[in-house]
Amino acid sequence: MEGMLSQEEINALLNGGTDNADSGNAGVVEEALTEEEKDAVGEIANISMGTAATTLYSLVNQRVTITTPTVSCTDWDTVAKEYDRPCVFIQLSYTVGLDGKNILVLKEQDVKIIADLMMGGDGTNTSGELGELHLSAISEAMNQMMGSSATSLSNMLNMMIDISPPEASLVDLNDNFDEEAVAGFMSKTFVKVSFRMEIGDLVDSTIMQLYPIDFARKLYDTFISGALEVAGSAEPTPEPAPEPAPVSQEQMMQQAPAMDMGMPMQGMPMQGMPMQGMPMQGMPMGYGMPMQNVNVQPAQFQPFANNLGMLSQQENIDLIMDVPLEVTVELGRTSKSIHDILEFAPGTILELNKIAGEPIDVLVNGKYVAKGEVVVIEESFGIRITEIIH
Repeated sequence: MEGMLSQEEINALLNGGTDNADSGNAGVVEEALTEEEKDAVGEIANISMGTAATTLYSLVNQRVTITTPTVSCTDWDTVAKEYDRPCVFIQLSYTVGLDGKNILVLKEQDVKIIADLMMGGDGTNTSGELGELHLSAISEAMNQMMGSSATSLSNMLNMMIDISPPEASLVDLNDNFDEEAVAGFMSKTFVKVSFRMEIGDLVDSTIMQLYPIDFARKLYDTFISGALEVAGSAEPTPEPAPEPAPVSQEQMMQQAPAMDMGMPMQGMPMQGMPMQGMPMQGMPMGYGMPMQNVNVQPAQFQPFANNLGMLSQQENIDLIMDVPLEVTVELGRTSKSIHDILEFAPGTILELNKIAGEPIDVLVNGKYVAKGEVVVIEESFGIRITEIIH
């Protein structure tokens, strides 16, 4: 129909454009953020994600870089067209200090790599479908990342902030996806904060943080009010204390105590220059230490007897005879990844590095001292020593 706006024009209005807006679309335009609000939200997100990147580094043991964010106002149709399918949604809510829901959007492949690194892998075990183990791992990662981010926000906004435990889910961005069922704010214009995330040489991708317009404005208002409060409470710079009046040589000599005339002063300094061994200007000379004659001579030590160490060893060995030591018999060892350990269940069989019939190891306080064979003494196991390790 004539006079109606196209979808592209509506999207332009939702993104903050006003060039083609008329009076009938004023309500739509008012929902977008101003440039000042976008800058403030971007600065807050930048500091928060910087802390989150440090936390992620400690979890995956890889270099993590999260670049400066890009803030925009958009709608769900635009996001769905731009992002990979399927993707992972991590939903969390602010429970203290701020009131609102956030959604973090990550690519499926990125989640697999992060989960594999957290479970002790090298980040290449990403075959197969995304399962509950991957979602649990990314939920724990985001819980710690956004927890540290909330701490940064608390310091920045000067208020207590806490979040709910994140919930991760795999989402297929198809035509039947009900965005309003996931979060009510996604059915209209919302804020999208995009970050570029790099994890070592494994990940070079984009993550998104989505939240409502009113939540972004709340962040902006809190940030600005906190900045104004800090600026208003700043104390004026105190004026420097006046310098003490200069003291002449005559005044210094009058304040000085009587000195031994047998020790003449060498080279009286110019006015205003302190002498070596004398107090600084303005300090009474009575606090100076008088010069004394000191007798210095080299120290002399009694030589040690050659057999002193042997006698001490023979005399003191009896003192430790009753000290108890922990003796451990080791049947064998093996190495498993966290992924394998999480799959342990009753009946699971572990293959050790020992061959059947091979002597087992005897350790004393963790040190390998002997080999032996297993025997049965009545109803208990025992060990018969077969070899002492020197």
